[in-house]
Amino acid sequence: MLLPGKLEGIGRFTYEVVRRLAAHHPDDHFYLLFDRVVDWPELEFDNVTPVVLGPQARHPVLFWWWFEQSVGPFLNRIHPDVFFSPDGYLSLRATCPQLAVMHDLNFLHHPEYVPWLVGKYYNHFFPRFARKATRIATVSHYSASDISASYGIAPSLIDVVGNGVNEHFTHVAESDRTQVRARFSNGLPYFLFVGSLHPRKNLEGLLSAFALFRAQHPSPVKLIVAGATYFLPASTKAMMERHPYKQDIVFTGRVSEEDLALLMGSALALTYFPHFEGFGIPILEAFACGTPVACSNTTSMPEVAGDGALLANPKDPQDMAVCMQRLASDSSLRTRLMEAGTLRLQHYQWDLTAEAVYRSLLLTAKTQPHA
Repeated sequence: MLLPGKLEGIGRFTYEVVRRLAAHHPDDHFYLLFDRVVDWPELEFDNVTPVVLGPQARHPVLFWWWFEQSVGPFLNRIHPDVFFSPDGYLSLRATCPQLAVMHDLNFLHHPEYVPWLVGKYYNHFFPRFARKATRIATVSHYSASDISASYGIAPSLIDVVGNGVNEHFTHVAESDRTQVRARFSNGLPYFLFVGSLHPRKNLEGLLSAFALFRAQHPSPVKLIVAGATYFLPASTKAMMERHPYKQDIVFTGRVSEEDLALLMGSALALTYFPHFEGFGIPILEAFACGTPVACSNTTSMPEVAGDGALLANPKDPQDMAVCMQRLASDSSLRTRLMEAGTLRLQHYQWDLTAEAVYRSLLLTAKTQPHA
C-alpha cells in the first residue's frame, strides 16, 4: 500500500495518518510493520521503529501467512498496547487489542469487481477480522452502517474517522490552467475522471453519458480519464474503440500527484460516477482545487459531497449527461458548487482524521481484546 509513487486510497490514508500520529504524539512509540523495505523518509521519527517481516504479501495465501505466521507472533512477543491496521487485515493469533480500519465492503456487495481468489479471501476472513477487532474504524457513516449491518457489529464499536486531501490539491492560477489545457486537451475545456480503470468505477457509464452529452449539446468539451488500468472487461475496451467522440477522450494513464492536482484544478468539472465507494477522495480533491463536482447518488458519495455536488444515478447515462450539460452551460451553478465544496472541505482534513484515529486507538487500548 505504501510503494512510493503508487499511493491509492488506502495507501494515502495510511501515509497521511501514520506520519501525523508519530509527529503529534512524541511520547508514544510506534512500530511500523512492513513486508518489504520501503523508502519513506517522511515516516522516520525518533519514536518510530520500522520492522520488516517476510514474506512479501503479494497473494492471498501470503496475506494469510504474513498476518498469522509473521505479524501475530511478533505482536505476541512485544505486547503492544494496540495493533493498528489501516487496511482492515488483522492477525487472528494476536492477543493484544486490535483496531481495524475497514474502508468499505465493496467485495461483499460486488464480488464481480474483485479477482476470484482475492474475493474468496476477503469474504472468508473479513467477517472474522470484524469479530476479532476490539474496535473498528471506517471513513464514512455509510460504511459504518454497512459494516454494522453486514457483520453484526454494535454501532458503538465503530468509529467514523473520515478522510482528507493532500497539500498538492489547491486552486490553480489561470496562466497554469491555460498551460495544462494546452498540454492535455488541445487548449479546450474538459471534464475529468480520476480513479483506477476498473469496472467498479463505471467507466462504461461515463463514456455513454459523455456520448449523450456531446450528441445533445454540441460542445468542444473533452473528457480526460486519469488513472492506472487495473482490469477492463472486453465490453469496456470495445466501447472505447467505437465511441463516436473517441477523438475527444484522453486517457492519461497514471500521472504524478503534481500533474493530477494541476489536471483537477484546471478541469471544467469532476465527473465521478462509480457504482460503489466507501468514501470517494477525488470529491475532496476537487473541492480543494475549487473544481465543481458531479458524482453518484449512491453509497457514501452523497454524504461526502453534501450540497457541493450535482448527484446522478450511475446506472442512468442520461441522468449523468444532464449533469454534464448543466455544468458546461451554467457558470453561476459552477460558482455555487465551488463555494459549497470549499465549505464541505472544512469537515475533511487529514489532521482531523489522525486525531479521530488516535481517539479510537485510546479507546481500543483500554478495552479487553476478543479471544
